[in-house]
Amino acid sequence: MAVPNHEEREAPVQELLEQAVQLLGRMTEAAGRLAEEMHRANLIQLHGFLLQRLDRAIDDPSLADALSTFTDLSDEKRRQMFNANAQYGLILLAHRVGVLDRSELLGHLKVLRRSPVFVEYWQRSVHGREDLPADSFEARVGRAVDAIMDERLDDLDEWWVVGPDSESQTR
Repeated sequence: MAVPNHEEREAPVQELLEQAVQLLGRMTEAAGRLAEEMHRANLIQLHGFLLQRLDRAIDDPSLADALSTFTDLSDEKRRQMFNANAQYGLILLAHRVGVLDRSELLGHLKVLRRSPVFVEYWQRSVHGREDLPADSFEARVGRAVDAIMDERLDDLDEWWVVGPDSESQTR
């Protein structure tokens, strides 16, 4: 019986090590995807908690004082501001969890810009955005909304124009 040489004995071990490294790589990638998904789920759950609080404040004006920095508003107007904030937050959340891409985010914000209630909300909430870190997601989106607010309303229609559909071009 011949005794295997050193290279023949190490070949199966080397192969097993390579397979183990590949498996660990795949497991690391899967763990990263899982962490991202858990982060998105946590964002959604947190936003749900915030919406519940807004709903309670909308239903009970005595609770609204704890959530609102707007002191000179009627209960009805404050409810409108809460709703504008909730709609804005939902649009941001949709982008953060991957439902909307950047173009869709900006499109939805342009539609929201058409609401006089949102415009008032945006003007009244400027002080809340001033202390955000400049490179934060919220600050970057805030600057985009500021730019949208500076656009003329009739210019905002352009984002909806996609061009001719592909079927009419092929005929």
